[in-house]
Amino acid sequence: MKDKIRDTATELFLNLGFKSVTMDDLAEEMGISKKTIYSHFKNKTQLVRECTLGLFHKISSGINCICQEDKNPIEELYEIKRFALLNLKNEKSSPQYQLKKYYPQIYTTLHQKQFEVYKDCVRTNILKGIERGFYRENLDVDFVTRIYFAGMTSLKDETLFPQQHFPMKKRMNDYLEYHLRGIATPEGRNILKTIINSNQD
Repeated sequence: MKDKIRDTATELFLNLGFKSVTMDDLAEEMGISKKTIYSHFKNKTQLVRECTLGLFHKISSGINCICQEDKNPIEELYEIKRFALLNLKNEKSSPQYQLKKYYPQIYTTLHQKQFEVYKDCVRTNILKGIERGFYRENLDVDFVTRIYFAGMTSLKDETLFPQQHFPMKKRMNDYLEYHLRGIATPEGRNILKTIINSNQD
């Protein structure tokens, strides 16, 4: 039952936002009493923590699987983007923004964990791209890794990118293209152009 509560809550949080969903909403959605929920989670904060960390581990595992497939590094980043969007429901409710505002301690923990995953994944991607001639050889790998993570994090800031003007899918597409055009060799740009024109994403 605990897993079912967590999974249902995660869906609600992603679709409606961490602030908007109450324990009453969750109980009604599941057709159970709040007492049942509180028998597994002492309060909403604990529920939010377990939901966010559970989703983080799910996405991290998926990203690791994609990275182990040894794809073309440019295709790999697009595949990771598609996987993340699928699992985050396109972030219709800007859950990460709400998490930062209403649950700052959980956000800080999650942010650090995300950085550790992204740091390893993006660094490996860049080194592989350089080795295969798709990325420029003169890149400062650590700088590009961090600036990519910082940019991806900023995309989720609704004050910078209001959802009505910048839908999440478009934000991520535009940012990924921006990132890749800045580091790609002519050969890499040809691959990027092919991916964009194919509408695979």
